[in-house]
Amino acid sequence: MPHESILRRKDTLFLIIDIQERLLPAVSESDNVLKYSTILTKAAEIFNIPLIISEQYPKGLGSTIKNILDVMPKNTQIIEKTTFSCMQTEALSKAIKASMASQIVICGIESHICVAQTALDIASTGTQVHILSDAVSSRKKPNKENALSRLSRAGIVINNTESALFELIVEAKGDEFKAISKLIK
Repeated sequence: MPHESILRRKDTLFLIIDIQERLLPAVSESDNVLKYSTILTKAAEIFNIPLIISEQYPKGLGSTIKNILDVMPKNTQIIEKTTFSCMQTEALSKAIKASMASQIVICGIESHICVAQTALDIASTGTQVHILSDAVSSRKKPNKENALSRLSRAGIVINNTESALFELIVEAKGDEFKAISKLIK
């Protein structure tokens, strides 16, 4: 199990799991999930951190929510899946491994299914996983709480968007600091 360490830009990948048109409205705290996942998406551009987005069966569940699509970096990979874990979809697994990231920051839905299974699969490879507690959810709040507790016991870092972004900034100066500060207000 990898030990917890501060996020480092050069080692980090952002992964957004299944924040889609027909899924998002069904989860509790959907406004927070949308707000903080959008902030993370914008931060990917500011920090030049690779971003991968998964879409669970988009024909039936719709595409990624427009707020995210509108601000994602040009080199973002959007990959369809029907498996619950992103690591069980060949194209996603290859993209995640190809990033060479030793730290993966995850947000998305649903916490107790796709997010949890993906996080556990990634962590089993020795990669450090950070789950953003304010940017994940499930249809029922107790399912989210259970998932975060389970993931924490499994050695996965339960973080939040603001903490993660300030770890990646490192210091309170410069244009990036100003841009991130504006995002989190």
